[in-house]
Amino acid sequence: MSLNTLNYAPGIAEPKSDVNQFGDENEVTASQCQIGRRAFCSEVLLTSTVLIVGATCANAAQESLVSYPPIKIAGAEKLIVGSSLYFEYPTRQDPAVLVRSAEGEYSAFSRKCSHAGCSVEFDAGGRCFKCPCHRGMFDARIGNVMYGPPQRPLAQIVLQMRAGGEVWAVGKYIGNNTDRFAQDFQRSGHSVSRACVK
Repeated sequence: MSLNTLNYAPGIAEPKSDVNQFGDENEVTASQCQIGRRAFCSEVLLTSTVLIVGATCANAAQESLVSYPPIKIAGAEKLIVGSSLYFEYPTRQDPAVLVRSAEGEYSAFSRKCSHAGCSVEFDAGGRCFKCPCHRGMFDARIGNVMYGPPQRPLAQIVLQMRAGGEVWAVGKYIGNNTDRFAQDFQRSGHSVSRACVK
């Protein structure tokens, strides 16, 4: 008996080619299941674009953050509000500074001026960092240039709070992170201090 004979045998219903039944009330036609070539290609192109853009953004963020071995910043838990503490990170040849803001938040930066590499000093009254070499000034909260010849912000050190109020340095943001700093600064609702600017 051939397949064609089965399809046309008496008492056997001919299968419907354009309807799939999933239950008594749910019917889906074959035309509803079909997607056009243009629609399919558009969906694939859109999905691919989103994945590529997402991967590119993730790689850019990873490139600007450099991880180093974690180092406990000795004395950080005793740092009073509005003061600073000098330390070295990630090596002994890399001067850094930890600052505790009036709100009690910690931030840390490389002390190497982004202009010529001189060591910046923290000015507690002006809440800024001053470079003695070329009179450059940086905001103490986000490291942005406030005045002078530097074109890039100070490199920010990534901090991690641990049990007992310990503060650990765990990495560094490298490069021109002005956009990231500006967004963080705007979210905090603070204005830039002009006390440092002459």
